Order: sequence, then structure tokens, then C-alpha cells
Amino acid sequence: MGRRRPRRGKPKQHDAIAGQESAPARIAPVPPPPVASPQPLRPDPADLYAALDLGTNSCRMLIAQPKGNQLHVVDSFSKSVQLGLGLEASGRLSRQSMARTVAALKICKKKLQRHDVKRMRLVATEACRRATNAGEFISVVQRETGLDLEIIQPEEEARLAVVACAPLVSTRTEQLLVVDIGGGSTELVWIDLSRVPRVERPRAIMRLHQGFDHSETIFPKAKVVDWISIPLGVATLKDLYRDVTDDGARFALMSWYFEEQLAEFSPYVDAADQAREGFQIIGTSGTVTTVAASHLGLRRYDRNKVDGLRMTSDQIDSVIQDYLSLGPTGRRRDPRIGRDRHSLIMSGSAILQALLRAWPTDRLSVADRGLREGLLYAQMSSDGVLEDGPF
Repeated sequence: MGRRRPRRGKPKQHDAIAGQESAPARIAPVPPPPVASPQPLRPDPADLYAALDLGTNSCRMLIAQPKGNQLHVVDSFSKSVQLGLGLEASGRLSRQSMARTVAALKICKKKLQRHDVKRMRLVATEACRRATNAGEFISVVQRETGLDLEIIQPEEEARLAVVACAPLVSTRTEQLLVVDIGGGSTELVWIDLSRVPRVERPRAIMRLHQGFDHSETIFPKAKVVDWISIPLGVATLKDLYRDVTDDGARFALMSWYFEEQLAEFSPYVDAADQAREGFQIIGTSGTVTTVAASHLGLRRYDRNKVDGLRMTSDQIDSVIQDYLSLGPTGRRRDPRIGRDRHSLIMSGSAILQALLRAWPTDRLSVADRGLREGLLYAQMSSDGVLEDGPF
């Protein structure tokens, strides 16, 4: 319910005191005409913007400027801080996790100062949403680094992930599923584009940064059929089954348990009746990009080859079966997976496999982009410094 404005009633009329005459009416002086306040200056298109995403596992930041209808990245930062380590058991952020994260944020602060960034959004997600001592952590960050972290809610996180993926939406897509597999949560958004003219479909996705139910627009609108935020990501799902020693059994349990969490997502209920024609999945996460890099056989990660790659369900399943055959030791040594990802790749793959059981497709688009890009696009779009959306 929105906040109500205070009601303005008529002023009460007070009777003159008995035996006294009313004072003569006084005429108030005419006030001078109001002075128009200066209009806020339009942001300079050359201004730099920053977006920081502090998740359950990683701290990542981008500094960029608008360039036509796209982003030009000036600087970036990414580090595994494991902020949510032990959160599942204790409900609190540990002192060691907070110390690692503050150290990473101090590096981010130096980069922001070096580039003289004035426009920024610095957000925290699932770990801080769940931790009972999140307020204490936010205060420590402000005191130690001078940065003001903002804890965003699941709907905004899902919305920004969708916005980031807008450039990858095919003009032939009528039904779109965007999946963002994070460290502590997974967001799914199902969007109906069938009533939007083909050429307008990517831009209609971009306009969702105003809200999933925003209606004040003259443009063709993408309809959000349903969205869900499941409090299971690569780190939290892994923690749930850390006591299962058999590698294959642990993977199967993680995958089926995640699928059970989809029961309240309305497109899952109707999955068997949904047409495959005009259907697209966009996956954004370290899991999806790692699977894509493994499929391509990249020994050194190359974003230009991964971002926007299309994969089929069979190709993804082949990579996952290869991971299982390698076992924990083989995955640790596999250069395609990387040292920061090897311990989390199977929980992420379990989530991905569960999704593809429900919605098999030959059109899964790999997105090496996510919350940070969504934050940047939303800021730049609101400031009017992008040329007609990010396309």
C-alpha cells in the first residue's frame, strides 16, 4: 500500500470571546512571485558510472561510460570473497568473511577515486538479505571504506539481470526465460513478448528496469508472466549437501532438490504444454559461462567468444557429464574451469540441469553479463545518456 498524504481540512472557525469585539481583518501582503529554481544539469555523456555487485561469493565492480547505445568499460574488479561462507549454518556473516570483503571493497574505493566517479550504485544481495548481522556489516563497510552499500530486494535483482540481458534477446523470441544463478539465490523471470513487434522486443525488455508491473508507457510492453527468487545458489546449494561423499549422488540430490523449489513458478506447472517455437533461455552466471568455455575447449577464458554463444540442451549435458567423469580432483586441475570455480561448478551445473529438464531447448544464450551491467544500463537510461536504449 502506498503512503497516504495527510488530509487537508478547512481551518476551524473560532468564535469571538464573549464581551469582546472581533479584531479588524488584516490584509496579508501580496507575496512576491516565486523565483524559478534552476533546472538540474543534464548529465554529461562523458561522465563515468560505476556498479558494484556484492554477492554471496564474489565482489565485482564495473566502471563504464555510455557509448552510443552501449557501455564502454573503463575499469573492472572481481574477487571471490566468500562473504556467505558459513551463513547457512549460523545465520550470520563471519568476522573472517567480513574482513576479506572489506579488503576487496577498499580496492574498489581506490578505483572509484582514481577515476573520479560521481554516479554509482553499490549493492549487496542474498547474503546480506539473510544475515542477522547485515546492518553491522554495512556500518563497518561505511566506516572502513566510506562506501555506502545498499541491500536490494529480490525483485530488483531479477529485474536488473533481465535488463542486462536485453541485447541478447532475439527478435524472433516470443517467450523468454531469463535465469540468473548467483552464489546465494537464483532468479527466474518468464516474459511474454508475443504482443510486441519483433523489432521492438529487445527495447521492450530494457524498459522493464522501471518495474515488472510498470504501466506508464506509450511503447509496446513486455509482459512478465511470473518471476521467482529461490534462496539457493551455487554456494548455498553446495553447503546443503557437503556431507554427501559420493560425487555423483551429491550432484543428483542437488539437481532434484532444486527442481522441487520450482513448484510455485507458474511456467513450471505448464512446462509440458508450452511450445518450443519462439522460446529462448538466457543464462547469466559464472556457471553458464564456465560451461560454455568448457564446451568451446578454451584453456584461457575469452569473453568475446562466450558472451552471446548459443548452446543446446545436449551440448550442455555433454559438458556436465564430462565434469562428473573428471571427479573432484580432475575438475580441480581442469584449466577450463579455473581455481575459483571448481568447488562450485557442480552445484551450479545441478541447477542448470534441473532447468533444462523442465525446458529443453536448442536456444540457450550464454550471457557474460548480469547485475552490474543492469545497474549501469538502468542508471544511464534514467539519466537519458544512452541513445535509444542499449542496441
